[in-house]
Amino acid sequence: MQRLNAYPIYLILRGGQSAFFALVFTINMLYQVETVGLSPLQLVLVGTSLELSILIFEVPTGIVADLYSRRLSVIIGTFVIGAGFLIEGLFPVFEAIILAQIVWGLGYTFISGAADAWIADEINDDKRLTNILLRSSQFSSVSGLVGIGVSVGLASMFIRLPIIVAGCLFAVLGAFLAMFMPENGFKPADRGDRQTYQAMLDTLKEAFSLVRRRPLLVIILITTVFYGMYSEGYDRLWTKHMLDNFTLPSIGDLDTVVWFGIFNVVGMLLSLGATEVLRRRIDHARPERIVRPLLVIVSIIFAGLVVYANANSFAILMVAFWTIGTMRSLYYPLWVAWINQHVRSEVRATMLSAAGQMDAFGQIAGGPIWGIIGNLGSTRIAITAASTMLLPVLWLYTRLIRGRTAGTVEVEAVPTTG
Repeated sequence: MQRLNAYPIYLILRGGQSAFFALVFTINMLYQVETVGLSPLQLVLVGTSLELSILIFEVPTGIVADLYSRRLSVIIGTFVIGAGFLIEGLFPVFEAIILAQIVWGLGYTFISGAADAWIADEINDDKRLTNILLRSSQFSSVSGLVGIGVSVGLASMFIRLPIIVAGCLFAVLGAFLAMFMPENGFKPADRGDRQTYQAMLDTLKEAFSLVRRRPLLVIILITTVFYGMYSEGYDRLWTKHMLDNFTLPSIGDLDTVVWFGIFNVVGMLLSLGATEVLRRRIDHARPERIVRPLLVIVSIIFAGLVVYANANSFAILMVAFWTIGTMRSLYYPLWVAWINQHVRSEVRATMLSAAGQMDAFGQIAGGPIWGIIGNLGSTRIAITAASTMLLPVLWLYTRLIRGRTAGTVEVEAVPTTG
């Protein structure tokens, strides 16, 4: 069967993922808090099980993608994510939700490094790649809006239905990719007569050697750990904080599910507009300057977290909520583009996977702490404490911009090869 061009396939992949994830995540935390009745610590342990799965499987699946096929890795991951969501939707108990996180976390690791490395190789143009990543973020926002609307409609009938439907749709997406996804820019590493295990070790060693030679990559991994530590506290506790400490507006007979849909729709629209502004203003001729907007974005996220945790009115709470979400939507595509500038093609998926593993490590390290604080104190205190993990990130980004680390951003920036 004839393959399609890489760019539209990448948009379909990211758009489909965004829509199906929106089906789940629009009501997922509401489902876990109100239907399953999880405590702050249990909510965080659910996230910890997901991140532990990612930590264990991220680098091995990235190495497989570098040695065999990034296309195959993406397809496998898409099917496995679907299986995880089916488990969560079909069995509304704490233990099943834990198992579901482990399964879909495994699926995520097959995709996380491989998809971005795949499109980078197919495009083989750093300037165009940054634009494509930002475009895909916009496309994902639009498809996410559709997913939110469908999620609200389905959840109004049965709270678990969007999760079950999403699991099925991931399987459909996997079948589509198997039929139409190309792979022309990637050449598997020549293993010769080496055993597969040794080939994997050699690829991993090369990625670690690259990190040792380039101090900037060490900084990227360190900032990723702290970013992960903050995110677990906010991601797992923002819903409970809102429901426990605020009363949703009383307009007609709108129920909680509909309100959460509205919150997400507004957030998606703001993210879409902000991404377009950033795409037009980013200096594609000087891609190494990405670190400066990253500093601004993280600074705004930090301020938003402090306000969200300590807001004394629902209006202020929502402004902070949407600000945090908008800035986070800008962070990821810039972060991926930043890494791709400093990594050669043959270890690109492994390096992206290693960065993902550091994010998972940070979430595992921070999550239980925020959960215990939430149980013993309050979600206000827990989210505020989590926000402090962004301070080291801000410090390191500032040092990079001022050129006080080992090498400036410009010195460390090197062209990647296809």
